[in-house]
Amino acid sequence: MIDDIALDQVAWVRQRTRQRIVSLPILGLEGDVQQKLGRGSHEVELAGVLFGGGAAGALATLQEKAKTGAEVSFTADIVNALELEKMVLLDAEFSESAGMPDMYQYRLALRESPPLPEPAELSSFGGLDGFDVGFDMGALGDVMGDIAAAAGEIQGAIEAATEVLGAIQSIAGLADLAVGNPLSPLLDAASGIAATPDTGSATDALGALLGGD
Repeated sequence: MIDDIALDQVAWVRQRTRQRIVSLPILGLEGDVQQKLGRGSHEVELAGVLFGGGAAGALATLQEKAKTGAEVSFTADIVNALELEKMVLLDAEFSESAGMPDMYQYRLALRESPPLPEPAELSSFGGLDGFDVGFDMGALGDVMGDIAAAAGEIQGAIEAATEVLGAIQSIAGLADLAVGNPLSPLLDAASGIAATPDTGSATDALGALLGGD
């Protein structure tokens, strides 16, 4: 049976399964290595006759399925063990003889059409869900937390140095510029702290500002 079309007068049915195997020649080896790539789709070929009052309608339906290439369900005793879900009509031939109304001979070739697997989904670090990337992603939690804490401390030190710079600049505005500004060394050191993005340089400048070596 193909979908809901009963094929009662079947003359013969042939089923074929082939493995996808590649022969690989190896230097010094007598014979070739046979690399298995999985099996190909199951194939079924059958021939028979449509006749009677509903033969013309069954013929038209089969011709439409063959024309569109749509997937069909196929059931027969010869394929019960194969657990076929869907097949496509790969080839269809029909013939009609003179003097035999409502009688059509057919030969059909079908091929298995398995469903596609679920699409893979990207996860963190470009990996695939359910795929072992070789290490535990959860082990990075503590490391990332330590890095975030250190970054927060550095940011706090820079903000404190910026506040000190603002206070020094406010005091310097009150100095007599004609006799020289006694806070110039402090201004230069504080400006170095605010301007540098490097943590080590900022620390050195802060030490100089506070009178360290």
